[in-house]
Amino acid sequence: MTQSTPHPLSPQDCLVALMIAVSASDEDIRTVELVKIQSAVNNLPVFAEYDIDRMNIMAQTVFDLFEQVDGLDALFGLIRDNLPERLFETAYALSCDVAAADGTLQESELRILEEIRYELNLDRLHAAAIERGARARHIR
Repeated sequence: MTQSTPHPLSPQDCLVALMIAVSASDEDIRTVELVKIQSAVNNLPVFAEYDIDRMNIMAQTVFDLFEQVDGLDALFGLIRDNLPERLFETAYALSCDVAAADGTLQESELRILEEIRYELNLDRLHAAAIERGARARHIR
C-alpha cells in the first residue's frame, strides 16, 4: 500500500463512522453518545477484532467530510463500498442507539437516520422494529 493510498475502511470502521456521524449530526456531540459508541465497540461481537485506535481516525474522517459540501454523500459512498450487506441492520441499530442515547431525538438526528435507512435500503418494517428496540432500551 503506498503512502497516497488511503487505508481501506473495514466494516467496523463503517459502523463507527455511522455512529459518529449520527452523534455529530446535530453539531453537539454529547458525552452520553460517546459513551454509547465506546460501549458498543468494547462489548459487541462485531468489534471483537477491531483496533480501537482506529476510532480517532474515523472520527476525524467524519468531521472532515462534514466540512465539505457533499460530505454526507461521500460518507455514504464509503459506507456502500465497504460495509457488507449482512451488517446493514446492525449499522442502523447502532445508529439508532446513538441517536436515542441522550433521551431526545433532534430533527437533524431524525434526518440522518432517515438517510441511513434510505442508503442501506432497509425494509420499513425492519427499520421500525429496530427503532422500537432502541426506544425501549433508552426510555427514561
